[in-house]
Amino acid sequence: MKSHHSVIIIGSGPSGLTAALYTARANLAPLVIEGFEAGGQLMLTTDVENYPGFVDGILGPELMDTFRKQAQRFGSTFITEDVSEVDFDSRPFKVFVGEDLYTADSVIVSTGATAKTLGLASESRLMGRGVSTCATCDGAFFRDQPLAVVGGGDSAVEEATFLTRFASNVTLVHRRDQLRASKIMQDRALSNPKIDFAWNKVVTDVRGDDKVSALELEDSVTGEKKELDVAGLFVAIGHIPNTSLFEGKLELDPTGYLLVGHDLTNDWSPGSQLATRTSVEGVFGAGDVADHVYRQAVTAAGTGCMAAMDAERWLEIQGH
Repeated sequence: MKSHHSVIIIGSGPSGLTAALYTARANLAPLVIEGFEAGGQLMLTTDVENYPGFVDGILGPELMDTFRKQAQRFGSTFITEDVSEVDFDSRPFKVFVGEDLYTADSVIVSTGATAKTLGLASESRLMGRGVSTCATCDGAFFRDQPLAVVGGGDSAVEEATFLTRFASNVTLVHRRDQLRASKIMQDRALSNPKIDFAWNKVVTDVRGDDKVSALELEDSVTGEKKELDVAGLFVAIGHIPNTSLFEGKLELDPTGYLLVGHDLTNDWSPGSQLATRTSVEGVFGAGDVADHVYRQAVTAAGTGCMAAMDAERWLEIQGH
C-alpha cells in the first residue's frame, strides 16, 4: 500500500494531536501515525489539574481522547501502528509502517520522551496511583503527606525541592552516599528542613493495594531492608527521548533529543519562523521529543501548534 499526504505527523501526544488539529483546519488533511502507545505519557496519568480550561481537572486519557476527536472532526486520519522506518534523504519523504509506504511533502515529529522507571512490577501497577514521574503535574495531590523521590541528579533534587511546597516531608532516596547534582542544587536540598535523605538505598518494592502506602528500601552496602511510609513516590532518574527512529536521519543533541530551531539559509522572510525546524528542510519537531526542560502537556501542545503553522507556511512557499 502507498499513499501520499501533504503532512504526516508521527506521534499522538498533546503536541502531535495539536499539530493535527491545526493542519487539519488548514485543509492539509494530515495523516497521524499515532503508534501503539497512542496518547503519550498522559495516558498513564489520572487527574490532570494544570491544563487550562478544565476547572475541576480531567483524567489524562479523557483529555487525550478529547484532543483526538477534535483533530478528527476537522479531517485528520489516524493509523494506530508504529513507524518502522523513515527516509528523509529526498522529497517526498518516505515513512514506512511495516511493509506499507506513506509519502509526504512535510513531516512533523512528535514522538515524545519516555520517563525512566525502576522496572518494578509494583511501580507499574501503582503508576498514577501514587507513583509519578512528574512533580509539577502531581505534587499538589499530596498536601501535608510524606513523599519520596528516587534519584540523585539535578532533576531529582529539583523535584524534591518543589514537592516541599506541598508535602509534610520529602525523603530523597539515592543509591549512593552523595548526590550527583550540581553544587548549588545540593546545597539547596541539604539546607531544606523538609528534605530527608536515605543514602545508599534502593527501592525494591512499592507497597499498597489501590494507592501507595510505603516503600521497601534495601541498603546497597549491607543488604538490610526497611520500610518507609509514604503516600507517593516520584521517580526522577531521567527521560529517554523517543528518537531511535531518527538516528542518522535528523540532528540530535548529545543526550538524544531532537534539535530544532535550525536556520536552513532560506529564511522564509519576512518573519523567519525557526522554532520547530529540524536539520532537514520540511521536517519539523514538537513536544517532549525536543524538550528536556519543561515537559508539560500545555508546552507540548504549544509547540505542536508552532510546528503545524511552520509546516503550513513552508508548504505554501514550496507551492504545495
